[in-house]
Amino acid sequence: MEKMKLKLLYSDLKPELEMIEKELEQAVDSNSHLLNDASLHLLQAGGKRIRPVFVLLAGKFGNYNIDVMKQVAVPLELIHMASLVHDDVIDDSEMRRGQPTVKAQWNNSVAMYTGDFILARALEYITEVEIPSVHDILSKTMIEVCRGEIIQIEDKYKLDQNVRDYLRRIKRKTALLISSSCELGALVSGTDEKTAAHLRRFGYFIGMSFQIIDDILDFTSTDEELGKPAGSDFIQGNITLPVLFARKDEEIYRLLKESLYKELTDDERLHIVKMIRNSPAIKESKAISERYLNKAIKELSYLPKGTANKTMRNIALFIGKRKF
Repeated sequence: MEKMKLKLLYSDLKPELEMIEKELEQAVDSNSHLLNDASLHLLQAGGKRIRPVFVLLAGKFGNYNIDVMKQVAVPLELIHMASLVHDDVIDDSEMRRGQPTVKAQWNNSVAMYTGDFILARALEYITEVEIPSVHDILSKTMIEVCRGEIIQIEDKYKLDQNVRDYLRRIKRKTALLISSSCELGALVSGTDEKTAAHLRRFGYFIGMSFQIIDDILDFTSTDEELGKPAGSDFIQGNITLPVLFARKDEEIYRLLKESLYKELTDDERLHIVKMIRNSPAIKESKAISERYLNKAIKELSYLPKGTANKTMRNIALFIGKRKF
């Protein structure tokens, strides 16, 4: 239901998104049955496709041509997909979007090469764009995403890290790719530099808010709603914003510390989830997300009014309230 509400916000883009969906299927097609099956397994599990949506919306501020826009929208979604496949290996995740992960369905080797293959396809696709700054921005973004993944590994199980560590991590993990989606959409459609800069900042702020809400939902949603066990981030040693705020409570801090390296039963996992869900940490985390959302909406106020601006604003408002 929530996913349907989000799709309704950008229903004007339905024909273009259907075209991009077909392009994604073609992009992961190969002469290897194993690679095809593993790639399509993830692709067909669905997703919000928020990165292609932002590419297309950003393009509406310039000279919009879907044949040009898809050259950026497709690789950005492929890069995101590849990072998910690799993430599931690193986090040893069994479920994603209600389906077994590629590593669970096959094994770690297949998952790693599938991720590499999808990433290579993304690079192959973006070579069609003959704007040097597009390649410069995308390559720098990918470097930062990789740095973010390494930092996430280094920060695992560190309960005493600070909020700034967390924010730097999610900037690289999520915000920069969404920011680049907006900026690259603007560049390939030929907007002026000022417009591209506002869109880049809009994407960054939305990306920060999006990831914080994701981390909140890990504690406020059910296993069924998430398509994976609630509290998965904590179980995998990833210390997110709700945990950083919740640890101020001595009882919760003690419980978290005792549980970090332990193999938890379902009852123990759900007890931790309940403790954090009922703590002020959720409200405090939402307040931080709200600050980023307000900054994103402010960036839109500097851009020309119109359908794309309105849709971006509605998506921003939806992200703050989303329940999936």
